[in-house]
Amino acid sequence: MAASPTIRRRQLSAILRRMRKDAGLSLEEAAKRVEWSRAKLGHIETGERKKPSVVEIKALLHEYNIDPKNPQYEAVLTLVRHAQQRGWWTRYDDILTGSYVELEAEATSIANYEAFGIPGLLQTPGLARLMQRARLWRDSEDIQRAVDARIRRQQILSGDKPTQLWAVIEEHALQRLAGAPEVMREQIKHLIHLADASDHVTIQVLPTDAGVHAGVAGPFVIMDFAEPAGPIVYLETYTDGLYLEREAEVARYRRLWDHIRTSALDEERTIPYLKKMIR
Repeated sequence: MAASPTIRRRQLSAILRRMRKDAGLSLEEAAKRVEWSRAKLGHIETGERKKPSVVEIKALLHEYNIDPKNPQYEAVLTLVRHAQQRGWWTRYDDILTGSYVELEAEATSIANYEAFGIPGLLQTPGLARLMQRARLWRDSEDIQRAVDARIRRQQILSGDKPTQLWAVIEEHALQRLAGAPEVMREQIKHLIHLADASDHVTIQVLPTDAGVHAGVAGPFVIMDFAEPAGPIVYLETYTDGLYLEREAEVARYRRLWDHIRTSALDEERTIPYLKKMIR
């Protein structure tokens, strides 16, 4: 899996904040010691400064009394170097907006509730192409590049350490594909295969007759990462999306997720339900 600069920056930020506090320094005091503005150090600690240099971080580590012989010292510098790398997704900058794909690429687990469509990580090329055409503004070359990028994203579900994916999909999101029966059949068969054969992919269908439930506020994604990076809730918009990181916000969406899962068919009932849909 390619290293995500976004996640590396978040991990680096969390470590540097902790080191500063362990050194007993306020943000103002630490900034004054390295002769920086408070804003500059603040941006490094929040990840807003995208490419802090090795020299800059060495200056901070010196002020935080981190010995160069300490294993943490070199580990932090390694994070700095990784944060400066470019991932595969940079080839699709005009197609993939925002930071979502970078975050997705480093997530250890993803919980995805979809009210209106199929999660991108579960889409077949046929459906991905259909979805891109529905955006109207893409030409044929853009459509193919978008499909290629979507299929490339799905590689996180394979390999030695695949991402754990749990998806809840509304039944009417599948029924909407009835206008393209071949795409619908291929897509549902793909979902059945993944749910049946992958121990790291869990799929639940939420039947329309379940009525009003906790997902009325719309779709969302909860992504968890290796420490020290904290979880993120992603809410998609047409151009990019909103990223929520506050503990109370994440906790609220975890509660929503638990209620939505309870309203949906469990995995054992989902597979027969999907098979019935294509019959």
